[in-house]
Amino acid sequence: MTYINNMITDGLAFGIPLFIMAVGAIYSEKSGITNLAVEGFQGFGAFCGAVLATLLGMSTGLGTQTILYLALVMAFIGGAFYATLHALLCIKFRADQTISGVVINILAVALTTFLTSQISGVLYGNASNKLTLDVSARFTVPGISSIPIIGAVFTKVYPFEIIILVIAVFMWYLMYKSRYGMRLRACGENPQAVDAAGGNVARTRFIAVLISGGLSGIGGMCFAYSILSNFSPSIYLGYGYLAIAAMIFGNWNIIPTFFVCIFFGLARAGGSQLCVSMGLASIYTDLFMMTPYILTLILLMFFSKRNHPPKAAGEVYDKGKR
Repeated sequence: MTYINNMITDGLAFGIPLFIMAVGAIYSEKSGITNLAVEGFQGFGAFCGAVLATLLGMSTGLGTQTILYLALVMAFIGGAFYATLHALLCIKFRADQTISGVVINILAVALTTFLTSQISGVLYGNASNKLTLDVSARFTVPGISSIPIIGAVFTKVYPFEIIILVIAVFMWYLMYKSRYGMRLRACGENPQAVDAAGGNVARTRFIAVLISGGLSGIGGMCFAYSILSNFSPSIYLGYGYLAIAAMIFGNWNIIPTFFVCIFFGLARAGGSQLCVSMGLASIYTDLFMMTPYILTLILLMFFSKRNHPPKAAGEVYDKGKR
């Protein structure tokens, strides 16, 4: 029972931040902009949040949780700011969207590693590529947490998990119930129709990419404050690509994507718990952490033909072809 409870608790702690990154990817692709840059967005956003958290920790008496909440806001801003590059390349300069995403990911690794070393050298006198962060506090809901299996959902919960779910509900409403969301989805299916109706395709897509960057930054900051307890190049562990895979398996829809992310989280946590229960050395943990990626390859074989991406995703919009 302890094994199952730990698997659920740790699975949610991984799957929920992954989910908000996947929601960001959905926003971008639903608007018609292919987004392979989630990995870079989450890394740069987490870097911005980590820098703010470090400075606040050194110069103020704010508590860990207060700093975390401010860092999440900064991570959203940083991720959105970095996403501007992808938006400009793909919308303004009509660059190949796939290549742009890959380049932005590579640039994020090099840029944040360099900047982290420089900042560490100034603050600590040691040019380290790591910014150490406190681990977020966790809480347990009394009463309901004692229920077998179900109670694990309410045990050792990170506050950011609740924040992410609230944001996700809002993003779902914005996507499916608002005028902007209707226009955004139309841009991914038939941008010429949006333009003919008086909509601004470029602006709608630009905002969608910025939202994608901001949400990815929040996910990266959550990983930095939980799984990693620091910001370093190790944050680029393929989480962004895993979020993209979840989006694809969720057929570019928010609710199905949520369940895919939770499934990936449970698979990852289950592998880790299995390693512990078998008494294997910690070196084998990385092997079991490959479980979500192996599942991705397996699922691709069965579900790839059933996926239906937005019709205009990846296509450069040419107003003259209307």
